[in-house]
Amino acid sequence: MAIDEDVEKVRPFMEGITYPVLMDADHLLTELYAISNVPSVLMIDESDRIVQPNWNAYATNTFKDYTGIESSDQVEIIRRWVVDGTPMMTVEEAKTAVGDLSEDEEQARLYFRIATSLRNSGDEEGAARNFDRAAELAPHDWTIRRAMMPLRGGDPFGEEFVALAAEFNAAGRPFHGVAPKRPSQA
Repeated sequence: MAIDEDVEKVRPFMEGITYPVLMDADHLLTELYAISNVPSVLMIDESDRIVQPNWNAYATNTFKDYTGIESSDQVEIIRRWVVDGTPMMTVEEAKTAVGDLSEDEEQARLYFRIATSLRNSGDEEGAARNFDRAAELAPHDWTIRRAMMPLRGGDPFGEEFVALAAEFNAAGRPFHGVAPKRPSQA
């Protein structure tokens, strides 16, 4: 699931992927599942039950310098679930593993929506004001802060991203979801 607006900008990252990639330009799923950091993994079983909510896991070590997360540990946990049917937690545990967004985070999502709507209607000044307010309310919410970068003409992989990552690290890497685990912890 990509939370981007422009399919063509996401297309290079889809090369070699053999499953459907969905676009969530309106960030509806990030709101529904209280996702505040990307990438996030949700594991859904054959009965459409979430067996692992909002989990900060990576398939490669591309972002290890920013996250400190070893991808092989997370891949092994996924492999165990797929091959052996052993999830990281029970369905009951998954229901309460991730709390709701805070009031500020909810407000930030609303300001972000208003900003994108104003931007799409040509009101750049109104959009900027609302993007700023969203960032102020949820300063470590990557689904807002990083997503607004290209919407404001920035590069989501450039200097602004590096500065956001430094802020995130300085704040202790706050993550709204289940913390990464070693396979022995799962």
